[in-house]
Amino acid sequence: MDATDATTAAGDIRIRLDLAYDGRNFLGWSSQPGLRTVQGELDKALAIIFGKHGPAGQLTVAGRTDAGVHATGQVAHLDVTKAQLAVLSRPRGKTFVRPDGKRYDGPSALGRRLNGIAGLDADIFVSAGSFAPPGFDARFSATFRRYEYRIADASAPRNPLERGHTLWYPAVLDLDRMNAAADALLGLHDWASFCKPREGATTVRSLEDFRWGRSVDGVLTATVQADAFCHSMVRSLVGAAVAVGEGKLETSRLIELRDDLDRPSDFKVLPAKGLTLVEVGYPRDDGMEARALLTRNRRPVGTASI
Repeated sequence: MDATDATTAAGDIRIRLDLAYDGRNFLGWSSQPGLRTVQGELDKALAIIFGKHGPAGQLTVAGRTDAGVHATGQVAHLDVTKAQLAVLSRPRGKTFVRPDGKRYDGPSALGRRLNGIAGLDADIFVSAGSFAPPGFDARFSATFRRYEYRIADASAPRNPLERGHTLWYPAVLDLDRMNAAADALLGLHDWASFCKPREGATTVRSLEDFRWGRSVDGVLTATVQADAFCHSMVRSLVGAAVAVGEGKLETSRLIELRDDLDRPSDFKVLPAKGLTLVEVGYPRDDGMEARALLTRNRRPVGTASI
């Protein structure tokens, strides 16, 4: 894609960044004074890269993950000026390709520089940088977010090498009961019972996929996909299914709790350590702008998309 195809209304050029991070040592995505966050670390690196060429643009992210939540498929966008793009690109803002096929353009150079500043042992990694298609918005153009949650129950071996992204649970869980509960929750609903409310934010979401599987090593993994998630919704859904799997809650009661729209005490919100954002879905390039407009019209600006 040519840089001119990604020019914004203000004349800047929009760059898409694909990110992965280990959330254990971050207090979430959003910048907070005096606290280590994913956005905060990226902002500091961007300030180093652009230096005398003006402040870096605001990073917009697909899903504002909470403290301790990991990501392998996070997406963000950043608007840069033509002068800033020229700083990134070699030679002089033009794209060229090495004999091995590797592209040398501004966005890919930005990813390499961010990774270089972070270092080889970093807990953030930029997997790709690219020119965004016209109308692309990392948050509002997204059609779905997909998370996975890993649990080693009492029937699975405890692997210390995976303790940073797997919850160790002290009871045996019934996979069939959990899948029945997950399937019963699917659809468009008000999820106020499963969310921490935020002022001005809707809790209506379409839960598109919720299922459990047990891998060869015995670890249970939940796959949870929706158009977007309100605050703590995924960990609440997983906690509810675990309560059913342990025999502490029936699926029929779970449906009642969802429809009551009142946050219950019948199940726990599980810890962040087992949760990973694995994919953000988008329409075809020619549908990015229309999707962003639709989402903005449907959802207040303050609404979380995590």
